[in-house]
Amino acid sequence: MSTGTLFDKVWDLHTVGILPSGQTQLFIGLHLIHEVTSPQAFSMLRERGLKVLFPDRTVATVDHIIPTDNQARPFLDSLAEEMLQELEKNTQSNNIRFYPVGSGSQGIVHVIAPEQGLTQPGMTIACGDSHTSTHGAFGAIAFGIGTSQVRDVLASQTLALSKLKVKKIEVNGKLNPGVYAKDVILHIIRKLGVKGGVGYAYEFAGTTFEQMSMEERMTVCNMSIEGGARCGYVNPDQTTYDYLEGREFAPKGEEWDKAVSWWNSLRSDTDAVYDDVVVFDAADITPTVTWGITPGQGIGVTETVPAPEVMPDDERAIALEAYQYMDLKPGEPLQGTKIDVCFIGSCTNGRISDLREAARVAQGRRVAEGVKAFVVPGSERVKYQAEQEGLDRIFTEAGFEWREPGCSMCLAMNPDKLQGRQISASSSNRNFKGRQGSASGRTLLMSPAMVAAAAITGKVTDVRELM
Repeated sequence: MSTGTLFDKVWDLHTVGILPSGQTQLFIGLHLIHEVTSPQAFSMLRERGLKVLFPDRTVATVDHIIPTDNQARPFLDSLAEEMLQELEKNTQSNNIRFYPVGSGSQGIVHVIAPEQGLTQPGMTIACGDSHTSTHGAFGAIAFGIGTSQVRDVLASQTLALSKLKVKKIEVNGKLNPGVYAKDVILHIIRKLGVKGGVGYAYEFAGTTFEQMSMEERMTVCNMSIEGGARCGYVNPDQTTYDYLEGREFAPKGEEWDKAVSWWNSLRSDTDAVYDDVVVFDAADITPTVTWGITPGQGIGVTETVPAPEVMPDDERAIALEAYQYMDLKPGEPLQGTKIDVCFIGSCTNGRISDLREAARVAQGRRVAEGVKAFVVPGSERVKYQAEQEGLDRIFTEAGFEWREPGCSMCLAMNPDKLQGRQISASSSNRNFKGRQGSASGRTLLMSPAMVAAAAITGKVTDVRELM
């Protein structure tokens, strides 16, 4: 087993005890909740006569079901309105901090916690959402959990978990122009597979990650779960501290200096032992697009759809399923595939730096005829900042719709859905069958800049041709 890694250190610091099952009872420092996975958990507490043990360690927002075009209350969707009312009732009755629409701090849960400084190095973080791994970008250990575990954290501030192995994923070198953090993680998942991380925490290391901004690191950690890992993290460094300093919930004054000293001590030791190590060269990574129905079915934008005979035996069945579902044939180019809908947003790529890169591509151009393109900021703060910088005008003048914050078409638990067999160019994190709201809709994952390029040309396009 691994020793001396940040994962080991944070795990040991938060261990309450070892349960009879052999699992660790792990203290959770920050619990993030939203309107979809929390109502049943609060109901379970009421049935047992239990209270929320540490309400000050729980933070709530609304993101999954909220419409991004018309957010007037009551919502047109009665079920969405009911879910939000339940969240409002539960947070009020349990004295839990809640960021509603119009608060200036509402947004996707994995966007608002970092931007407020709630997410910090050395923390254990849990949320009833699989992409909680996002917060590992700060050197935290962050888990997505199910509704019964949401109940457990509310009632006890702990989780029963089996300790993970640690796989170090090292990427070295400078990324080429037109290649982004999204391409890096899609490349990693393509090479290691969607099951490559099962039983592991991913530690992302190497000069490529050291050069990344915090928002880029969040994109990579966000999709750790798509590679099968339970969590992913980057060791904290000066980039981390520069991002956090001055944010509302970050330590201040002398406490800041003490915190940085402690955070530095949590970094993986130079002689840390890992359960596995994989090394990649940044120069080998190109703009990457998924062609199939898992995030691991990706290729460089200039490559052709792979043939089943070149795949491992255990990937051939899902490849055959993907060819049929996506209407693709082995050996066909993906570049030039017609696109119907372009979505820029999500907890993967809905931050200000993502919008800036997409706006660079869109500026002075027009969305292709017949393409529906829209931009959904990850939070009210991202939206405000983008509007201060004039990004909203760049998008709207180019023919994109400028929306309100929310999860939107990433999972389509709201009005933003594909129709029929439409093909979406999406900056989100999953291309599963039916993921974007239509049982037969098709999703191609790519970077925000690549989505913008697809919107302008109406087809899958190598963004480097527009830069």
